[in-house]
Amino acid sequence: MTINYKKILSSRKLLLNLAKAAIAIGLIIYLFNHLNFNDLYFTLNKSNKIFILFSLMLLPLNLFLQYKKWELTCINFLNFSDKGKILLSLFYGFSAGIFTPVRVGEFFARAIPIKESPVLQVAASSFADKLFTLIIVAFCGALASSLYLLNFNNIPYYIILSLIIIIISLFAFVIYLFVTESFWDNILIGKLKEKRIFASYREKFSLLKLTGRHYSLRMLLLSFSFYACYILQFSLLLAAFSGKYKAITYIWISNLIMFSKTIIPISFGELGVREGASVYFIQKFGEDAAIGFNASILLFLINVLVPSVIGIFLLLKKNNDK
Repeated sequence: MTINYKKILSSRKLLLNLAKAAIAIGLIIYLFNHLNFNDLYFTLNKSNKIFILFSLMLLPLNLFLQYKKWELTCINFLNFSDKGKILLSLFYGFSAGIFTPVRVGEFFARAIPIKESPVLQVAASSFADKLFTLIIVAFCGALASSLYLLNFNNIPYYIILSLIIIIISLFAFVIYLFVTESFWDNILIGKLKEKRIFASYREKFSLLKLTGRHYSLRMLLLSFSFYACYILQFSLLLAAFSGKYKAITYIWISNLIMFSKTIIPISFGELGVREGASVYFIQKFGEDAAIGFNASILLFLINVLVPSVIGIFLLLKKNNDK
């Protein structure tokens, strides 16, 4: 029996082109259904442009940190180091994630330019990339929520103190696991290598065993830097619409909103839950609800919509170049 490689390659190319078309169409439909550009223009006119400019200027740093996280993951999990394709992969993911629940489309769209690895392997690597950010969000958000309970729900301080100790202990334990060689050697890689389904990836597991500890430490640092950049952007936008900058308060609110969005992620393009959380928490701190809502929408435009549009442009340009 002969294998028709030309037919297989043409089928793969057709599927990739269909996927690209679906991403482009999905983004266009999403924008027309979810955004009112007249309202956005009116809202921007009432804001402090300096704070918005500072938040916008942090976008390149935001994207750079996400790129470095994904590049590090590709090198360690996929043994793939083509910087150009890794960048394309990241932006394709932005475009597909914006209109899919829990941004699930991002995991698979990242595989489009990385043809050297199976789609499911790229998706699994994307999950590993996101996991470290989730750990940071969970830790910072849980601490912020504990302080919120202490200040707004009259819960006794000794209960909050106990909760904070538990949170810090759990975080320290997770960090210990990730930076301990025995975790990568015996617990994670050792168990995975025993599974028949992963037999073909034993060489990559061996590479991961050697780099796992180093990978974890760098990913934790990059993820914390990315999260701090995001929180600073959000707090600057809250200041832009309030006309004042209560640095500690707005950073606290941003952490609470990010944590709420993460634990209730059922939305499209991150819209919905974040806006509701923004309105709720900004009012709890004695501010106008419109401040939280407007800041949240603008953060979506800067951090989600702009990279998604760039991703679509790169995706369509790639097709035209062929």
